Amino acid sequence: MASKTPRRQTGRRSKWAAAALIGVGLLLTGGIYAGASAAMASTESSTTESTLTVEDGKKLFQANCATCHGLDMEGTPDGPSLYGVGELSVEFQMATGRMPLQAQGPQAPQKTPQFTQEQIEAIAAWVQSVAPGPSYPDPEVLDGEGDLTEGAELFRINCAMCHNVAAAGGALTEGKYAPGLTETSPLHMYAAMVTGPQNMPVFNDMTLTLEEKRDIISALMYLQESEPVGGFTLGSLGPVSEGLFIWIFGIGTLIGITVWITAKSN
Repeated sequence: MASKTPRRQTGRRSKWAAAALIGVGLLLTGGIYAGASAAMASTESSTTESTLTVEDGKKLFQANCATCHGLDMEGTPDGPSLYGVGELSVEFQMATGRMPLQAQGPQAPQKTPQFTQEQIEAIAAWVQSVAPGPSYPDPEVLDGEGDLTEGAELFRINCAMCHNVAAAGGALTEGKYAPGLTETSPLHMYAAMVTGPQNMPVFNDMTLTLEEKRDIISALMYLQESEPVGGFTLGSLGPVSEGLFIWIFGIGTLIGITVWITAKSN
């Protein structure tokens, strides 16, 4: 006789339950680990920010620059003395990649910097502490709020003969050249005017006042942000590139059409 007592359920779990629990556990563990790692990284970056001192700058200089400039910046046959150049010149030369110099040549080309900005500023601070020179300007000089019309006129009178009226750069004698300014930062525009790197003359405050420098920088910043008008710029190099374009493509197209018409008539 069969028992009428109902069977108790075994309480068996689905075969996917264990896998689901493991997946949830892994997701939670991974999320916690990622959050903790990000927090630690942000803490480390905040604690290591601006930790290089003037003494660190001295060590970096003596390890990387003293071969040419001397242990105390006195200069050697391979490099000039740095007395009086100031931190502004050091920052300009190293942040644009011109220094350290790869090879002797007509002038130092711009390239990717070999040091971080923090290392560059530490080296510049040490140079400034030993032999002071031109330093960083007030932020107002670099704010781009100067007189654009006056700045464009000053640039045309003082700078365009080398850098081109569109600031695209130009060739000089003996393999030298004036670099384009279409991507130059406001700080490096100011540094170039004040320190006169390589072939550039120094524009001190008697030549160009601080307000006039601000106007020139503002005009160049406006030029960088403006969209070119009038069709192809052809490098903004003026009549040379334009004449070459007309000669090759314009006259070449006319000759091609003439040959085609002659062939058709025959």
